[in-house]
Amino acid sequence: MKISVIGAGYVGLTTAACLSQIGHDVFCSESDIDKLSKLQSGVMPLFEPHLEKVIEDARKSGRLHFGATAEAIDWGRAIFICVGTPPLVNGDADLSAIEGVARAIAKRASGYRLVVEKSTVPVQTGSQLRKHLSKHSTNGLEYDVASNPEFLREGSSVEDFLHPDRIVVGVDSARAAQLLREIYEPIITQKFTCPLHADCPKRNDPVFLETDTGSAELIKHASNSFLAMKISFINMVANLCEVVGADVTKVAQGMGLDPRIGPAFLNPGIGFGGFCFPKDVQAFIRIAQKSGCDFSLLKEVEKINQRRIEEFVEKVRQELWVVRGKKIAVWGLAFKPNTDDVRFAPSIALVMSLLEEGAEVKAYDPEAMEKAKPELPNICYCSDPYQAAEGADAIVIVTEWDEFRQVNWKRLRSTVEHPLVIDGRNMFVPEEISRHGFRYISVGRNNAVPSQSPIADVKGHRATEADEDVQESLA
Repeated sequence: MKISVIGAGYVGLTTAACLSQIGHDVFCSESDIDKLSKLQSGVMPLFEPHLEKVIEDARKSGRLHFGATAEAIDWGRAIFICVGTPPLVNGDADLSAIEGVARAIAKRASGYRLVVEKSTVPVQTGSQLRKHLSKHSTNGLEYDVASNPEFLREGSSVEDFLHPDRIVVGVDSARAAQLLREIYEPIITQKFTCPLHADCPKRNDPVFLETDTGSAELIKHASNSFLAMKISFINMVANLCEVVGADVTKVAQGMGLDPRIGPAFLNPGIGFGGFCFPKDVQAFIRIAQKSGCDFSLLKEVEKINQRRIEEFVEKVRQELWVVRGKKIAVWGLAFKPNTDDVRFAPSIALVMSLLEEGAEVKAYDPEAMEKAKPELPNICYCSDPYQAAEGADAIVIVTEWDEFRQVNWKRLRSTVEHPLVIDGRNMFVPEEISRHGFRYISVGRNNAVPSQSPIADVKGHRATEADEDVQESLA
């Protein structure tokens, strides 16, 4: 099928590339001229595992094209809208880009089009799209509007698209439902050439869930808000664990063994960030307010998350006494590993807070430093974790990149001014780090003091098999 994707961000690029991978002819448009030029030249504007290879293969096969929005509207029988919906000051989702695309489709398209909301939008956006398309149509446009929310995790979006747990489509006509089933048929039956090879996950065939448009729109916001609630809950429990001397990782493991709860998103730390959870929680609160529903539960979820930065900075203060003039190494800037995205990343607020207190910050991230520089222009960016840690009074871990698990602790011990690690992601087993001569502070667990006899030379952290089982259960 000829399909258009409007918007070439994380969602749009993944959608376009993966629809091409399963056999469709896809035209992807982007309004940002610089980003469009990069894509047309074969240059990736963002980092996402596997995505560059999938795009390269799709372009070589002639099934993926990049260009202007007008060309995309002419191209596809189905048009997927994947533009941004950032939060406004009051927490509402900014739908101006959605409205602009709808107006362009209405004025340019003729014949039949299936217009698919892929962007995260408030409930009843589908109804507004229908009114807008009818109001502004000038060329005899015939259309259906459908909601097809995305459930892609940055860092594994290709895997999530090609091997999903569920595909949700909100439709109000049998024609739209049939077209969307045809589009996703190779994924529903898992009959396509998977580009992930050895990394291909083994999953059951996904559930194809057909609902009305409004229900599909709500599923996305409800899902993200529920996951955010789990994170804030375990962070609240972590605070209690620190006071009473319990271990939050053990508490989370015990909770996660209950199938009604499950282990996912019970990872205590510095708080959730990124472009989805913060804005979707805000938007869901506003949706409820406008509908006369009390979502005070989500307001508290948001407050708990916002307090995480100050609570973590307080850990730094407690260890350093005076922060002014101290050299602090920040490991990780992306809001999560395997992405270069720093939008609403906890690292931004944390580093700004440290700078306000007079600290000297040196940072390292494997992928996100270029995107962090406009947000944090007044810090030193380093080529590796060791350079960031040189002369440091404290190493602060903000993003749980696998690279940090492989550091040579003996080398690191000889590099820092003071052997102090403050881990905002609970990456390590405290006793292991203390054996390397470091004081280790984490979240929701007892602090570990340096061993009297640091081990001589062990490269990286290698937890015991039991420790790895615990960490895997919390992943």
